[in-house]
Amino acid sequence: MPVTIQDTLPAAETLAQENIFFMTKERAVRQDIRPLQIALLNLMPNKSTTETQFLRLLGNTALQVEVTFLCTGTYTPKHTDTSYLETFYKTFEEVKDQQFDGLIVTGAPIETLEFEEVTYWNELVEILNWAQENVYSSLFVCWGAQAALHHYYKIGKQKLEKKLSGVYSHTLLDPHHTLVRGFDDEFDAPHSRHTTVDLEAVKAIEELIVLGESPEAGLYLASSKDDRKVFITGHCEYDLYTLDAEYQRDREAGMCPSLPYRYYPNDDSTKKPSSTWRSHAHLLFNNWLNYSVYQETPYCIGELTASREAGPWKDHRETGRQ
Repeated sequence: MPVTIQDTLPAAETLAQENIFFMTKERAVRQDIRPLQIALLNLMPNKSTTETQFLRLLGNTALQVEVTFLCTGTYTPKHTDTSYLETFYKTFEEVKDQQFDGLIVTGAPIETLEFEEVTYWNELVEILNWAQENVYSSLFVCWGAQAALHHYYKIGKQKLEKKLSGVYSHTLLDPHHTLVRGFDDEFDAPHSRHTTVDLEAVKAIEELIVLGESPEAGLYLASSKDDRKVFITGHCEYDLYTLDAEYQRDREAGMCPSLPYRYYPNDDSTKKPSSTWRSHAHLLFNNWLNYSVYQETPYCIGELTASREAGPWKDHRETGRQ
């Protein structure tokens, strides 16, 4: 089954060219299937590019997924026209009375700011609190993961001496966990960030399980024991040329960036990089949608609150789809 999107979304043309299966809402309503309701809070400057990156991963599963794009209401993005946001996005205020099977919070290029200095921090805190009652499983990416770890577990971030950029090898720590089912013992993923979190601090939280780490990049993947919170500190959704675009941008800005690690062949930025993380990215999102969301969330989405009030959500597997 495909991801369901508006047929006028710019990403639709790109997905069609790449042979990614998607379905328009008009066609989806004629099918007798309750699609998974996924909210995607897009905090990245280039909304269209980020939409396409995540839709590739959400659309390559056997599940029908309907995506609601969210943007902040307390901060107006500078790189996206207001008309575009009004057409394809909703604010938290518009959806806070709804419930979702899953939530994705993207990264944001604001890592060097203290969390409380971020213009929309209070709004994000409200969303994170809301998600605990109204979303079955949430997936946090890069800065979104750092923000969620800080809010939920009081784990701070640390500024790196230089930007962490490149494709890093990671070690699988718990091959029996459903999120990493099918993973190789070693797997690649891109990172692009100026800050990090203390791996040992995450391991010290009893509620959390560290699933993947790197000697160079540190923590990569962690989850709460009930799979309701998943943290990815890297960018497995990145396109082949995303790191290249960032590197060239920083060079033109006179920032003297280092070459992205293990990205260009022979560290030659004139040569075409190759993707070594694409299969891992698809597998991770497939596992999250299937095992953390689809197999667990109630068939009637309106039962989310009722089941949450009745007790631990992990005890309600019988109301999910088997």
